[in-house]
Amino acid sequence: MESCLFCRIIKGDIPARKVYEDDLMVAIEDIAPKAPLHLLLIPRAHFCNCLDMGTDHELVVGHLFRTAGLIAREQGVAESGFRLVQNNGAGAGQSVFHLHVHLLAGRDFSWPPG
Repeated sequence: MESCLFCRIIKGDIPARKVYEDDLMVAIEDIAPKAPLHLLLIPRAHFCNCLDMGTDHELVVGHLFRTAGLIAREQGVAESGFRLVQNNGAGAGQSVFHLHVHLLAGRDFSWPPG
């Protein structure tokens, strides 16, 4: 989508600090981090959130979660723990309507979140 912020980042129209990239996804540093490590894992395929997923997106989302673990190991946070967050809709805090997962680490997190 031409107006989608994440689609424009993926295309290279908007600069971002990429920490990982492959054929299915990109991982970038969040510009307003909520933890010492705050990355956004973004599939290259555009769909709004899990409510907008089709069966063809299942492989992509599975890959995204598996890669989250690889990135956590590379970033040195796998042992201490990390959180993955995926918001669905404005009421849940989604502000960019292109599915993405936040990888947060480097501080203690409370439960329940929010």
